[in-house]
Order: sequence, then structure tokens, then C-alpha cells
Amino acid sequence: MLASASFSRRLLLAFLGFAFTCAHHSSILIAQDVRGTPDRLFPLVDPEPMAVTESQLNTPTLIEPESPHESALDIEPESLIDAPLVPPIVPPEESEDSKPPLEFAWKKKSFQITPYGALWADMVYATQRTSPGEFTLFVPSPEQQGESAFEIDARRTRLGIDVAGPEFGTAETGGRLEIDFEGEFVTENRASVLLRQAYWEAKDDRTRILVGQTWDVASPLIPSTVNYGTGYFAGNIGFRRAQFRAERYIECSDSLLVTLQGSLNQDIVVDFQTEANIRREPSSWPVVEGRLAVSLGPRQSAGGLTTLGISGHIGETGFDFLSAGPPPFSLPPEDDARFETWSFNVDLYAPMTDNSGFQGEFFTGANLSTFLGGIGQGVCPCLRVPIRSTGGWSELWYQITPKQRFNFGGGVDDPNDKDSLLGRSSNMFVYVNTIRNITSALSTGLEFTYWKTNYRETRIGQIPEDQLMPTEPGEAVTIDWMVKYEF
Repeated sequence: MLASASFSRRLLLAFLGFAFTCAHHSSILIAQDVRGTPDRLFPLVDPEPMAVTESQLNTPTLIEPESPHESALDIEPESLIDAPLVPPIVPPEESEDSKPPLEFAWKKKSFQITPYGALWADMVYATQRTSPGEFTLFVPSPEQQGESAFEIDARRTRLGIDVAGPEFGTAETGGRLEIDFEGEFVTENRASVLLRQAYWEAKDDRTRILVGQTWDVASPLIPSTVNYGTGYFAGNIGFRRAQFRAERYIECSDSLLVTLQGSLNQDIVVDFQTEANIRREPSSWPVVEGRLAVSLGPRQSAGGLTTLGISGHIGETGFDFLSAGPPPFSLPPEDDARFETWSFNVDLYAPMTDNSGFQGEFFTGANLSTFLGGIGQGVCPCLRVPIRSTGGWSELWYQITPKQRFNFGGGVDDPNDKDSLLGRSSNMFVYVNTIRNITSALSTGLEFTYWKTNYRETRIGQIPEDQLMPTEPGEAVTIDWMVKYEF
């Protein structure tokens, strides 16, 4: 087992080194950016820069968009929540009621600033209370919870601005700032702001450089769920963090595109946030991520390109254990403890027809809590070892009509039982939903999801019974109805 893990890490290091070497020899500058690939994947179309005249400088302007659809390079992919590769629902042929509204933008010298956002709310009923509540990551054991729950939430409302700046050589420059209201709160109607994305980028049809906070390079796809959690803790890994990022796009032919991506990322340590006797600290080197993807098919195919990607990351998290650990081993205090975090991932997006397709991801790795894997468990407090985990998710989507889409899928996250004495031992979900565009701005969706979270406790007979953790599985069916008004 140890030899296999060592081999996997060596394979991952070789892969990441290959990605960065290819990027260097392709004359990529180092930069930084999960979601646009823009922010999250690769460009399919290079948008034309908007011309700015002297008379428009510093003047708010109404701009008629060239098309009701944004280019694949500038749009932030949305699943219902965020998913990048699932094609958007195609609106019906334009009428006076369905024409997209005029786009409002500010002009300042050679910069164009365009606001965007979504007023977004949902109602959720759960047959058993889930965590954290307004969306689902896992189901607590009925030994702790067990009652049904009802939530109405508007904190996923999103606001942002896109910035188009002056050209830098042959590259277009720009940036994005985006927030929602899913930050920490005292009560649900007094939510705080959560920074989602804040980055600058320079890009042309072959290269992209990004600096700032955006989505991870590794494991870039997202299920098309109504649930805001989008399968995190249950097979979908990867999130947002500050990074320096570089990408290279190599057109081998009219139907073959190779994408190379690499990034240096802030080390985020999320374990033991509420433990007063454990001090979290980032490592002395960044988390390194890389991805190699091959895309097949005509660039403008209606369902998108068939894309197979291999990605991974490697890094380190650190802790100061200021007191003895939990029983039965009660490990002594330890300063500057370091634990490796790594992953190897495969992602696939495969249109089957112009109206249907498949997407999914597989991952395996260790200490994945910072990437929302391992059911949010990175290091075992009793053994002080990284928790290995394997999982993934898959989805079938079908566009029933130009206004309505159907999605069916599920996922699982299965930590290795040998790496912990207690906690969440597996987590899975299965969902079906439909999303309908009522107008070009207003959409609604309804989703049914089954969740099951298993627990384990191996210290029975070794510690007092009142200190044991729950073992009964948590199971819930959630019904989620959302309404979103985009502008």
C-alpha cells in the first residue's frame, strides 16, 4: 500500500513537472486565476475586443451585445450554480419579449467595466436535517440530528463586474470581481459577503496568464445541480483560491486542441478550525496544480467539444499540536507537523448529440479537505496521518426543448478506513432535476436528491461511552426549488 502511494506521488510529480515544462517551452508567462477558462477550462472562441472611442471615455454607455450568447472565452460557465462545460439552455428565437436587454457598461479611458449578477433564492425541504442546512454537503447522524427541516435562502445572490482593459502587446487584458453572500453570519438574514473571484488576466488565442483568486486548475468540472453545494464532500473536488496561473492552447488541427494549464496556489488549511489546542499554519511552499486536456471536434459544435483531462496537485499543510491528542493514543504535543496533500484526477466531458451528453470526474488522493474531498476530512486527529480518499461523480444531461434541460447524476466520496479511527466514512448522493428558462433573464429549477452519509467509531471499549462519536448513518431526501433572475 505504501509503495503504491509512493509510486502515485512520483507519478503526480512527474506529471506536474511535465505540464510546467511544456508551458515554459511554449513561452508562457507566469500568471494566476475556477471559472472562466475561462475561468475554469479552456477557450473555445477568442472574443473580439470592444473598440473604445475618445468620446466614450469616462461615460456610462448602453451597449447592444453582438449576440444573445456571450463568447465561450468571456462567459463564466454556470451549471445552475457554476458548472463550466454543460452548454447553457438555448433561448427561443428572438421576439420582442425574449430579446436580451441592453448591456450597461462604464467607460474609463481604455477600460470598460460591465456589471452583472443574479438575484437568486431557493426553498429546500429535507426529510432529515442536512449540513450546513441551506444547502447540503452531508447528512448528520440521527443520533445527533434526525428531524426534518425547511429552509428559504437568498444568500447565493451574486454580484460582479467584468473589466476589459487595454491590449498588452497582442494580448487582451481584463479582470473579474465577484461576490455572493455565503460568508459567515450570525443569523440567516444578516449574511456577510463572500469573495468568490478577484483576478487580472491577459490572453490571446494561444496563451492565458492570470493572477488572483479564481477556480482551481485541477478537477475543473461541476455537476449541474440546483443545490448550491454542487456535490462537494460527495465526489466533486476543487474550489477557489488565490493563484498565479498560466495556460497554453495548442491547435494541432481544426478538430484537435491540446490545453496545458499550471498554477502556483495559496496553501489553505481548513482542518481543526474550532480546536483551540491545534494551531493551523500554511506551508513554506505553494500548492502546485497542473492539467493536460485534449479536446476533439469542430470548434463551434453545438454541444461543445469532447474533452478528456488529466490533472493533479501536490502541496503540504501544517499544524502545531499544542496539547495531547484525543484518546485512545493521546499523542504528545507536536510543533510544526507537516502533512502532504496530493490528488490525481480525470475529467471527461462528452456530448452525445447536440442536445445531450455526459460529464464526470474521478479523483484519488490524500489530505483533500482543502479541495473539499475526503468528506471534508484531511488529517486524522487521533493518528495524525493524512486521510486518503477516492471518489467521483457523473452526470447525464438532456436539453428537452430550447427552454428546458434535464439532468441526472450522482457521486461518492469514500475515505480510506485505515487512516482514521472515527468520523464520516463515506458520503453519496443521487439527483435528478429540471431547469426551465422562463425568459432570457428569469429561470427556475426543481431538484430531488437522495443523500446517505456513513459513520464509523472504532474506539468502543477503549474510551467512556459518553465520548464516543455516532455511528448510525444519516439519510435524507431533499427537494430544492430555486428561482434566479440574471442581469
